[in-house]
Amino acid sequence: MPVLVMKFGGTSVANLDRIRRAAKRVGVEVAKGYDVIVIVSAMSGKTNELVGWVNETSPMYDAREYDAVVSSGENVTAGLMALTLQEMDIPARSWQGWQVPLKTNSAHSSARIEEIPNDNINAKFAEGMKVAVVAGFQGVSPEGRITTLGRGGSDTTAVAFAAAFDAERCDIYTDVDGIYTTDPRVAPKARKLDKIAFEEMLELASLGAKVLQTRSVELAMRYNVKLRVLSSFEEPSDTAGTLVCAEEDIMESNVVNGIAYSREEAKMTLISVADRPGIAAKIFGPLSEAGINVDMIIQNIAEEGRTDMTFSCPTEQVKRAEKALNEAKERGDINFHDLVADTNVCKISAVGIGMRSQSGVAAKMFKTLSDEGINIKVIATSEIKISVLIDRKYMELAVQALHDAFELDKAA
Repeated sequence: MPVLVMKFGGTSVANLDRIRRAAKRVGVEVAKGYDVIVIVSAMSGKTNELVGWVNETSPMYDAREYDAVVSSGENVTAGLMALTLQEMDIPARSWQGWQVPLKTNSAHSSARIEEIPNDNINAKFAEGMKVAVVAGFQGVSPEGRITTLGRGGSDTTAVAFAAAFDAERCDIYTDVDGIYTTDPRVAPKARKLDKIAFEEMLELASLGAKVLQTRSVELAMRYNVKLRVLSSFEEPSDTAGTLVCAEEDIMESNVVNGIAYSREEAKMTLISVADRPGIAAKIFGPLSEAGINVDMIIQNIAEEGRTDMTFSCPTEQVKRAEKALNEAKERGDINFHDLVADTNVCKISAVGIGMRSQSGVAAKMFKTLSDEGINIKVIATSEIKISVLIDRKYMELAVQALHDAFELDKAA
């Protein structure tokens, strides 16, 4: 039988009524002839509660025990979903990560998937099981310990199962009805997209869009897994939601397909750094070792052998970045006059595969911001995106203005 993967997020399984609603959707797909693999998250708010208990019990916790505790939320949901399906006379069984087994490395709390053998679940399908309800977010290490994949890891679990079982599609059920051109809470004219390319979705996810976890989109693109994002609170239909697919599956697309934003950005500037070969490596090497996610980088024109180096990173990593750079200065690896952190900035990005073949996007973006009196602090570009750092107080204005300028409320 063809396989379909269906993933239900925390809000979709927040209580027993919502689990019953989700189970009915599964029943619809079983009636169509699918063998279904259901990936479930913990009930809404449960993972935060479990993490809080761990931190309260042991602030310097053992990561192995952290995983044992926080993975339990998904186990509860999986069991309840399987029981609900059985009450509907649908043959279903719950599976924890170690039972599949979903094999990961040993990086507790941020493990990466290494293999998903399909023998065990396929054997149960052959015996008449119609639905395998799998606890998302978790796996098993080579040492036989429970591991977790990091927050949002159930999306990654779902895509990985779709790839391992050659599923026809992977449906991600959440509390939104698809992927929008930007956040509708910021720009009321935001439009739901029928389709979006993997590359565009990957950029949007990495730039602040919260609908899909970045790793899940990377996996989907690598294994060409068709993803559909749709709401668990709307009536099911074959055309609902947004399909995330290969670029060649999209007939027409706007030059810019989405505007993303990230509030939690900081701009850090090393003032008066010696301008000599290898200085960039001396700066960004310690930052990499400290686990700092550097994004945008700009170096000013050198004067008298000195230059300024600016980069952006998440605000939560500012203290770690300052510590790493000051320690490098104390060791004599780098020399700078001052280190200035500006945490009152945000990142605004325009994303679209059409940028590859269309000129003038950057000019239009910069003029739009200029017309609104918004100063650009840092610019970064790739083949399909343009990102800028601006003062955070202008974030909503910038998103709305760019959404209007690129006419994203209109279909291609």
